[in-house]
Amino acid sequence: MSEIMNSVNQRTQLVGENRLELLLFKLNSRQRFGINVFKVREVLQCPPLTSMPKLNHLVRGIAHIRGQTISVIDMSLATGGKRIEDLKSAFVIIAEYNGSVQGFLVGSVERIINTNWASIMPPPKGSGRASYLTAVTEIENELIEILDVEKILNDISPVNTDLSAGMSDKLKVGEDDARMQKIIFIADDSSVARNQVKKALSALGLEIEVAKNGLEALNRLKEIAAETGDITNRVGVLVSDIEMPEMDGYTLTAEIRNTPELKNLHVILHTSLSGVFNQAMVQKVGADDFIAKFNPDELASSVLKWFGNE
Repeated sequence: MSEIMNSVNQRTQLVGENRLELLLFKLNSRQRFGINVFKVREVLQCPPLTSMPKLNHLVRGIAHIRGQTISVIDMSLATGGKRIEDLKSAFVIIAEYNGSVQGFLVGSVERIINTNWASIMPPPKGSGRASYLTAVTEIENELIEILDVEKILNDISPVNTDLSAGMSDKLKVGEDDARMQKIIFIADDSSVARNQVKKALSALGLEIEVAKNGLEALNRLKEIAAETGDITNRVGVLVSDIEMPEMDGYTLTAEIRNTPELKNLHVILHTSLSGVFNQAMVQKVGADDFIAKFNPDELASSVLKWFGNE
C-alpha cells in the first residue's frame, strides 16, 4: 500500500494542466469509486476502532493514527449501502477536506489512475446514487463513480453558512450602490457546496448565478460578455471551486485570462484542497485570491474586496 502513495508529492505537476489522478477503491460490491489523490494523506489497513457515545451512525468509530484522533466514516453506509462488516480486511483512506482530516472506511483499495478533467463528466440523471455522486468517468470500459464527499461530510456535521453577528450588516451592499447592477458568479460541481456558498453570499444582497462545472461557467461567462461587451460590465467576481468535471478551476482561470472579453474578471478560487494547495499555481494561472472552504466571513469579505474593483 505504501507503493500506491509513494509518489503523491511528486504529482503536483498535473495541477493546472486540467489533469488529475484518482485513487480507485471499492465498497461492498464490484463498483469502483475514485477520490482525487491530492486529497489523500495516507492509505492503511483498518486500525482498531474505538466506539464513542452519540457518534453519527455513519461514523464507525475513532482511530488514533500518528498521534491524531480521526473519525472513520463508513463510505458504504454514507452512500445508502450496507455497512462494511469485515474490518480486518478493510482499508481506511485518510484525507483532508475543508481544513479537517477524516478517515474513509472502504472495502478495498486498488490503484492510482491518471486521467483528464475533460473525461470527468457530471453524473447521469436518474441514477440511484445520483445524490451521492459529483462526477463519473470511464476507465477501461468501466464506469468509475466519484463521490460528493462534501455532501457526505455535511450530512454528518452540517457546515455553518451564516455570517457572524454584525458581519452581514457590515458587508451588505446598499440598494443605491452601483455594484447592485453586477452579479456574483459561482462555479462548483457539488450541489451542497454551491448551496453553501450561495447562502453565505446571499447575505450581501447581491444577485448570484451558478454553474455546475468549469466548462459550463466558461461558456456562460462568454455569453454574458457577448451581451455586454466586457464581462466586468455584468459580473463583479467569480468564485470557483478547483476540482470540477470537464474543466477544473485552474484551467477555467487560465482560459479567462486568455480571453480578451473575460480577462479583467476577478477570480477567487474556493476549494477544499487546503492541505496540498500550491500558491505558485494560483499565481501562475492568474487568480486574484485563494480561500480554503469553508469560512463564510472570510469568503464574503474576499468577494467584496474584489467585487467590481477595476
